[in-house]
Amino acid sequence: MAPSTNTHGAGAVIELCNTKNTSHSSSGDIDIDDKIHEAYSQQDLMRGGSKTSFEASSRKDGHHQRLPSSADDEFEPRPGSAATTEIIENADATAGDGGEGAGVYKVYKRRWFGLVQLTLLNIIISWDWLTFSPVSQYAAAYYGRSESDINWFSTAFLFAFVAISPLTIYMLHLGPKPSIVTAAVFTILGNVVRVAGSHSRDGGIFGVVMFGQILIGLAQPFVLSAPTRYSDLWFTNRGRVAATALPSLANPFGAALGQLVVPFLATGPGDVSNAVIYITIFSVVLALPSFFIPASPPTPAGPSGDTPKASLRSSLHLLKSVELWLILIPYAIYVGFFNSISSLLNQILVPYGFSSDDAGIAGAVLIVVGLVASAITSPIIDRTKAFLPAIKIAVPIIGLSYLAFIFVPPTRQLAGPYVVLAILGAASFSLVPVALELLCELGHPMSPEITATIAWGGGQLLGAFFILISDALKAGPGGDPPANLSRALIFTAVVALAAVPLPLALGLFGRKDKLVLRRVRSDNAEHGHGNADSRPDSAV
Repeated sequence: MAPSTNTHGAGAVIELCNTKNTSHSSSGDIDIDDKIHEAYSQQDLMRGGSKTSFEASSRKDGHHQRLPSSADDEFEPRPGSAATTEIIENADATAGDGGEGAGVYKVYKRRWFGLVQLTLLNIIISWDWLTFSPVSQYAAAYYGRSESDINWFSTAFLFAFVAISPLTIYMLHLGPKPSIVTAAVFTILGNVVRVAGSHSRDGGIFGVVMFGQILIGLAQPFVLSAPTRYSDLWFTNRGRVAATALPSLANPFGAALGQLVVPFLATGPGDVSNAVIYITIFSVVLALPSFFIPASPPTPAGPSGDTPKASLRSSLHLLKSVELWLILIPYAIYVGFFNSISSLLNQILVPYGFSSDDAGIAGAVLIVVGLVASAITSPIIDRTKAFLPAIKIAVPIIGLSYLAFIFVPPTRQLAGPYVVLAILGAASFSLVPVALELLCELGHPMSPEITATIAWGGGQLLGAFFILISDALKAGPGGDPPANLSRALIFTAVVALAAVPLPLALGLFGRKDKLVLRRVRSDNAEHGHGNADSRPDSAV
């Protein structure tokens, strides 16, 4: 896709159209930003340096709308020019009777139906993931396996996420609805298969249930990577952080339900069968509305949502940004540790005299406090765009919380785990939507699902490895107490603290100019605020 120019008068139009590559960059690909900037330069004289007259002439017939060019950071706005916005022809929206909202950006109430359904899917899939971990001792007896084997229900789930991630990126590139429907299909099939392997109270079939877990694991990336893509399509920059937070944090909320509810459903080995059946009914009922959500809004929510996204191939070049990886690496590490701690919390606390119910409540404290903290911080970040300060505050707290957690199980007092997990949850959950949205801002015009899938996929992969490593570090029967995970907690703290300096380095060493919020800049330019500060720390 490259721009072509129509030079009929002052109301010149830059059209984006598919063309064969006749000139190539050093990497062999045409850079859309460079092409738009080149076409923009060709039109400078025709605009006469007057942004106002140009806009008036191009908008007076209602057949044009403004679209951000997402120009590269090297292109500085010039005095009297249209800066980062260009005019493109909106033929489809103005054909016939003019179409709904032709040339106008608008948000629709129907967006909430899709957002709620995406949230519900993330809840039930995460709950499905932790069906067995909170009662690992009962599940081991029910299926005739060891607790280490039961850990593989969680581990295989996480590996399945990683295996299907490339397909997830492709599906989300087409739009959020195909991805959400695919997740619903996998979720329904996986739950039905698990029931087939757990229908008898006398014992279950481990291999059949494992297959069901893998099917549900295949469903998760299609909805866990979707929130940024969905919010980019349906919401403006005044609501994207909150819109991303709701379904993203539904994932740990589902884990909290698993930690809290499953121990009450399964109070013995024979009850594992009933727990699987109840969770399946709940999952299938909530997955069915996914087939009826709207695919896309009739008109874009804002200029950045209307911006042509970079192709998957071109996105590989954008992923070379150092700033992206300074966020992606610690994000993946902390998501991985959340997954391993959530899966092993029962085995961390029970050796020290805590009950399964105590461990379940501790997991719920971790998540519920985190949800409350994120509900408070997300609207603030939406208004202030203070992404960078939020990250630089949350990350050290997360690292120190993992360090403190080493010392609290041996106290054998509930207050210790509850307090530390509450602090860890507040910092971790506040970080999730902020990091995901900042990745989208820095990667724009890369499609949001790419950075989201890499971030979540890295977290799931590391989570699987962290579970395996923690299981290998478990103390033997001669430990004090037997089967404790003290060495695993030390490993967790060391790696978590090692990741802290990475996001703290953002904006240092003369690279502050690399932190421009590109989507915010596009929207500001469209609304006549092209010179507005769009740095991620502009609010402080």
